[in-house]
Amino acid sequence: MNICVYGASSALLEDIYYKKTEELGREIGRRGHGLVFGGGATGMMGAAARGADAEKGYILGIAPRFFEKPGVFYENCSEFIFTETMRERKQLLEDRSDAVIVTPGGIGTYEEFFEILTLKSLGRIDRPIVIYNINGYYDRMKELLEYTAEQKFMEKSNLALCCFMDEPAKILDYIEQYGK
Repeated sequence: MNICVYGASSALLEDIYYKKTEELGREIGRRGHGLVFGGGATGMMGAAARGADAEKGYILGIAPRFFEKPGVFYENCSEFIFTETMRERKQLLEDRSDAVIVTPGGIGTYEEFFEILTLKSLGRIDRPIVIYNINGYYDRMKELLEYTAEQKFMEKSNLALCCFMDEPAKILDYIEQYGK
């Protein structure tokens, strides 16, 4: 199974985020799953790739050509696809994966998460979506989603379309059991 991991590219974060995301990448590789990600060498993207790489896992990087500068992309990808646009990148991330894990990130990660959640709520996709809630990073997002449902801006049933978890092994257990 190929698992898409969304997350920050920043190299300025607290070490716990890199450590826990690398642990996630290791678990993906150890269990024989492929990592599909935005191709970055730094941040959560690079950490997930380093983890999968340490376990000799399959790694697919997908990124727009305009990011191509020395040191930007993870060099040990099994396969790398260049796109012309961010929209094309997101489509390929979706098309080439069977599950999604959202690690801590900023506005780009939020945008990717909300698009994939919207697609699932509209019945356009059916795959597990897990929010990797390292260090409580996504606690406020969870509260916002609950508030959104309470205020009837979305159906309460949409809250069950993703889950918030903080342990890589449990995340992979959930993904592997999804739909069985």
